[in-house]
Amino acid sequence: MPEIIKRPAWEQYFMDITQLVAKRSTCRRRAVGAVIVKDKRVLTTGYNGAPSNIRHCIEAGCLREDMNVASGERHELCRGIHAEQNAIIQAALHGVSINNAVLFCTNQPCSICAKMIINAGIKTIYYLSGYADILSQEMLKEAAVEVIKLHSDSQEETP
Repeated sequence: MPEIIKRPAWEQYFMDITQLVAKRSTCRRRAVGAVIVKDKRVLTTGYNGAPSNIRHCIEAGCLREDMNVASGERHELCRGIHAEQNAIIQAALHGVSINNAVLFCTNQPCSICAKMIINAGIKTIYYLSGYADILSQEMLKEAAVEVIKLHSDSQEETP
C-alpha cells in the first residue's frame, strides 16, 4: 500500500511563503511579509523596507528607534513601506487586479494598511501575529473584511 503523503493545507502553504518573503525585510525593528493570493495562485508579494533606490533602514538607521517611538505609532517618521503596502503597490505596478483576493501576512495589518486593503478590494486576511491597532480591527470589521488568525503549528491535509 503506498504511503500517504501529508501536504500543507492551502492556508499553511501560503503562510509559509509569507514567512519566507519576510526574510527579505530590511527593517531594523520587525520583519514582515505579505502575499496576495487569488484562486490559489500567488499574485504579488511584499516585505517591509525602504522604497526602491533609497538606502535601507539597516544601512541608514531608524529614526523611530532612535526616538524610542512605540510600535504602531508615528508611522510618518519611518522611511520604510509596510509589507502589505508593497504587495498592493506591486499589483498596481504590474497591472494585476487584486479585487476579491486574499492577503496572507505575518502580522495583523495596521490602520494605514487596512485602509489600502479595503479600497483594493481584498476580502480576507490571514495573519500569524497580532498588532496593537484597534482602529484597524474596527475598520476591517465595518468593511466586512474577514480576518483570520492562523496558528503557527503546521496544518496538514491529505490528498
